[in-house]
Amino acid sequence: MKLFRLNLILIIGGILILSSCGKTAIPRPYGYFRVDLPVHSYRMMDTLNLPYRFEIPKNAVLISRDSKDGKFWVDINYPKLNATIYCSYKPVNGNLIDLLEDTRKIVYKHSVRADGIGEKAYDHKENNVHGILYDLKGNTASSVQFVLTDSSRNFFRGALYFNNIPNKDSIAPMSDYIREDIIHIMESFEWKK
Repeated sequence: MKLFRLNLILIIGGILILSSCGKTAIPRPYGYFRVDLPVHSYRMMDTLNLPYRFEIPKNAVLISRDSKDGKFWVDINYPKLNATIYCSYKPVNGNLIDLLEDTRKIVYKHSVRADGIGEKAYDHKENNVHGILYDLKGNTASSVQFVLTDSSRNFFRGALYFNNIPNKDSIAPMSDYIREDIIHIMESFEWKK
């Protein structure tokens, strides 16, 4: 009986050793779906009764949204990319420093998850539009935010959010694509008189 068990164990062990010879398994990196991004093209957004205007991407939908915190708020929705730029407007009543500091606090709340936060100043003197573009690197809820003001009467803020769990690798191409749109929004932005 002992000899039978020993032979059975040796035969099974031999089969396992011989069957393990072959191709070595190679771990593959996790893949993401390919997203075909359209060519950037824009149209002027001036159909709403707002104190500002700018060009929005043709593949985005503008949604007017008045809030309890203020009016003249809009959302720029990208239905195919599952993303939205949430935009708010506030009049400046001697509180520009407070509005800028509130924006800075909101941006830097992401520093817990961010690998880095970059700030780039923006100045368009002809249109009296000044601002800051914030680039947030890493697995943050928002990868790009911006603020625009005329320094005396108007304050406009925008933040890009994707409607899914943040993963910098999977949303990087879409985030970079929308970042270019945000820069175009900032460059085409005008205050209405």
